[in-house]
Amino acid sequence: MISLFKFGFSPSHIQAILTFMVAVMACSSCLFFSHGISGVPLLITPHRRFMGRRELCFDSISSSAHSPNDLVPPHPTSTQRTGQDQFKDLGEVMKQNFALTTRRMLFTSLFMCYNPSRYLAAYALGDPSVTVEQVTPPVFPSGALFPPEERIVQLFEKNTYSVVNIFDVTLRPQLNVTGAVEVPEGNGSGVVWDVEGHIVTNYHVIGNSLSRNPSPGQVVARVNILAADGVQKNFEGKLIGADRAKDLAVLKVEASEDLLRPMNVGQSSSLKVGQQCLAIGNPFGFDHTLTVGVISGLNRDIFSQTGVTIGGGIQTDAAINPGNSGGPLMDSKGNLVGINTAIFTQTGTSAGVGFAIPSSTVLKIVPQLIQYGKAVRAGLNVDIAPDLVASQLNVRNGALILQVPGNSLAAKAGLLPTTRGFAGNIVLGDIIVALDNKPVRSKADLYKTLDDYTLGDKVLLKIQRGNENLELPIVLEESSS
Repeated sequence: MISLFKFGFSPSHIQAILTFMVAVMACSSCLFFSHGISGVPLLITPHRRFMGRRELCFDSISSSAHSPNDLVPPHPTSTQRTGQDQFKDLGEVMKQNFALTTRRMLFTSLFMCYNPSRYLAAYALGDPSVTVEQVTPPVFPSGALFPPEERIVQLFEKNTYSVVNIFDVTLRPQLNVTGAVEVPEGNGSGVVWDVEGHIVTNYHVIGNSLSRNPSPGQVVARVNILAADGVQKNFEGKLIGADRAKDLAVLKVEASEDLLRPMNVGQSSSLKVGQQCLAIGNPFGFDHTLTVGVISGLNRDIFSQTGVTIGGGIQTDAAINPGNSGGPLMDSKGNLVGINTAIFTQTGTSAGVGFAIPSSTVLKIVPQLIQYGKAVRAGLNVDIAPDLVASQLNVRNGALILQVPGNSLAAKAGLLPTTRGFAGNIVLGDIIVALDNKPVRSKADLYKTLDDYTLGDKVLLKIQRGNENLELPIVLEESSS
């Protein structure tokens, strides 16, 4: 190393030389080892042969003793090998093809074989010529947020305390073998409805508890409410009412008013496709998660997890995942415009197509659940054939009536059910094809149309009875379905 500095080599040159020497050492060791074991050179060409370790070492040392301007090769070595006289000595080839610098590098590499880590350790661990401060880039202050970002942050900070985490008491989170928490499907989100402690969520979020037919006031869920200090406080969620047809349920918690922050309710009827929306929920157990998107569709049919179809749904591309169910969908002003309820996916995670129950439906159902414990829905109080059954009976358009209770207003109005004839053949009942001039193409169409009416309203039914088309006025009563 000292001799290299004497000849004016810079540190960068020395580093390159050391790297080259390591490669030479590796190749030389392999070749010499093979030669020493077998007694036969590893590689033999018509013009070259490999020398022994001593020959190469002493020849290199002797060549380094010459002055820098002395490039005359020394006399060939006198060592002869049987059967190899026709090959030139490797030392001569090296002295003819390599400059003096190369020979010095080879000599230095042989010298370093005695203690290579003495020089290579520092280079293997990094560059000692720099400091931590020199390789640490400057950190710039973040500065103020852009107005759109600031608005979203404020909306989240304002409404996140109105979103609760709901756990079905029959489904407990469990630790798996990796230590991660497995959150059951029954866990979801909810919205604080009023300062009385009413919490709105989806029916299917607590569906496992509801399948056991609990009585009103019975504890069916655990509700976590976020306090102002960032601590989540746990409460018992008592059942107030549930409506499977609209996938809505209401719970009540005994919490202080300072913890209960109701969310403002907006008008879903004024939504426009393309406007911004926000969703807050607890996907996969990660509490109070915000996702942002746009309203991507209106008046969609939602195929709920409860097995029913909900009309008038809101479609959004804001990420909705398991655990978001029951949480709020808000407009750009932070008003509640929907309750997130379903996703359309084949993988179980968000595919950019999520659905929410519109606030117009929520405003209609939730007060009834609080007052009566159930949804009081206006209807005809008749049994309508499922679409599959109607199709098998060759009914392609309209809602086929299967049964009509004898004491119902529908029976008094003259609606006829489906019956069997004397020969056992099926005699189709009345088929409802319109309600107040609104076309009815299926059972779902009929129920969706009836959602706009209340008890006691008088409507005009257009029915098909055999080959006749009739119009019958009827007063709506409480639906038993």
